[in-house]
Amino acid sequence: MAPAPAAVAAEMPVSLAEFLAWRCGDAAPEAAWRGGSIIATGPDDATVMVLVDCPDRDDEAGGMLMSGQVGRLFDRMLAAIGVDRSAVHLAAVCAKRPVAGRMPGEVEARLAEIAQHHVALVAPKRLLLMGNAASRAILGADAAGLRGRLHRLNHKGGQTDVVASFHPRFLIEKPAAKAEAWKDLQLLIEGQAPTEGISA
Repeated sequence: MAPAPAAVAAEMPVSLAEFLAWRCGDAAPEAAWRGGSIIATGPDDATVMVLVDCPDRDDEAGGMLMSGQVGRLFDRMLAAIGVDRSAVHLAAVCAKRPVAGRMPGEVEARLAEIAQHHVALVAPKRLLLMGNAASRAILGADAAGLRGRLHRLNHKGGQTDVVASFHPRFLIEKPAAKAEAWKDLQLLIEGQAPTEGISA
C-alpha cells in the first residue's frame, strides 16, 4: 500500500539548491543526531536518481554516499547498465547515519515525506530504490514485495518510473541475490509498461 500523497510542508524549500541546504540544517529531523550530514550528489536534472536508506560508516568517514566496498559494488552495478555515478542524483532517506544503522520509527513518516519532496524536485525519468527503507519511503512497502515490476510515481515535477531493488550491502552479504539485482537494473534501464501508479 502506497503512502498517502504528502503535502509539501511549508518549511521545505521549493528549489533544489535551497532544499539541499535545508536538508543538512537545523530544521531537518536528524539535526540532533551525532555525526555530520551527507548531502545528495549528482546533477539537478539527472535522468536517473538513486535513493538509499542512510549513510554507511565508510560514508561518514569519506563524507560521500556509497563509499568503500559498498560504493565499489554500486559503481560496478551502474557500469553494467552503462551509467556513470557522476550522471546519477544520489541521495539517502536519512542524511545522517542512525546510531543503530536503522531508521527510527518515530521519524520514518517525516523522512518519507522529505524523500518524496526531494524526488519531485529532481523529477528524474527513473528512480532506483535500494533497500527497504527507501522502498517504504517512496512506495510504502518493503522492496521484497515490490521487486520485478516497474512502478509509476506521480509528483509535482511530473512522472517517474520506479524500480525497487536490494542495497549493495545486502548483495555483499548475500551474493546469490546479485542475479535478481541484475534483473532490477535491466528493468530500470529498459523499462516496460508500469503495473502500478503511485502519487506523492
